[in-house]
Amino acid sequence: MEPHPLTDDLNFILDETGPAFWQHWYGQNLFITGGTGFFGCWLLESLTWAVDQYQLNIHITMLTRRPDLFAQRVPHLAHHNAVTLWSGDVCDFTFPDGPFSTIIHAAADTGTRLTQENPIRIFNTTLTGTQHVIDLALRQKNARMLFISSGAVYGRQPPDLPRIPETYAGGPYPLNQYAAYAESKRAAELLCSLHHYQYGLDVVIARPFAFVGPYLPLQAHFAIGNFIYDGLNHQPIKINGDGTPLRSYLYASELAIWLWKILREGNSDEVYNIGSEEVYSIAQVADQVASHFMPMPEVQIAHQPNPKQPPERYIPSTEKVRTELGLNQKIDLNTAIEKTIQWAKTIKGT
Repeated sequence: MEPHPLTDDLNFILDETGPAFWQHWYGQNLFITGGTGFFGCWLLESLTWAVDQYQLNIHITMLTRRPDLFAQRVPHLAHHNAVTLWSGDVCDFTFPDGPFSTIIHAAADTGTRLTQENPIRIFNTTLTGTQHVIDLALRQKNARMLFISSGAVYGRQPPDLPRIPETYAGGPYPLNQYAAYAESKRAAELLCSLHHYQYGLDVVIARPFAFVGPYLPLQAHFAIGNFIYDGLNHQPIKINGDGTPLRSYLYASELAIWLWKILREGNSDEVYNIGSEEVYSIAQVADQVASHFMPMPEVQIAHQPNPKQPPERYIPSTEKVRTELGLNQKIDLNTAIEKTIQWAKTIKGT
């Protein structure tokens, strides 16, 4: 049997948490939406790894529109003895029997093309899907729910605000089709909070920012993924803008740790940022990615920056998770990029 290509990352997750942390879910049933995406795959990878290493009696029901495609893509997760694939759409799936002690709602419609072609679908799917998952949670006895929102809910980050805290009350400009995703996540957060207030729903909310790691799509709307794709295919690394926007990236294994910690230890009806505080311009990120390939590809920047315009920022404050949950970033960007490249080469067979 081939060794699991994520063994080091998964062992890192267990080393950072310990067996007692995972024993919390012993004998319980968990329900997960969005399990086929980047976040969901890491939740499944880490939980099934803990099940195997610690011999835990945990059962996971994962919602997916196409169980057959998921089984083709990641058969070791789809066919794991702790996992049951539940076929359906997040907006109207038939509720499985349960009971479920924990519900993780990670499903989301994203992507530049979908935002351009059908922003109404993005908005309605997020709200309808979240309400449907809340209805499932309310049917359970004392269920704990994690809603995975987005740092996009803050809207454009002011240039004089280095890092966005959870208390920042800004928001996206609503009369813009590109705000459909962000505004739907804002409204979905409110739905969660209203059900906490009115019906006692035990829900905690995570606001993720930007990430890198295995399972990140390399030909989508993620700049760092596109850069890695360019490097793997021996072509120039292309920046479509001017390279000045500021970003930060948390590695996927740490993302998994933070999500599980927020689920287990976060306060009900509160939000927690997830991300890195290490700031890089997009141009610097492209240069870092390029440095991992030989010969080193050229970095091409499409536009010249405007010296009178401050760079756009998308950087979280992680003070809350550091002080309340004891979480700190341990994997730097350079290491994260190298790990992601090696994973991609393993999957590609090169």
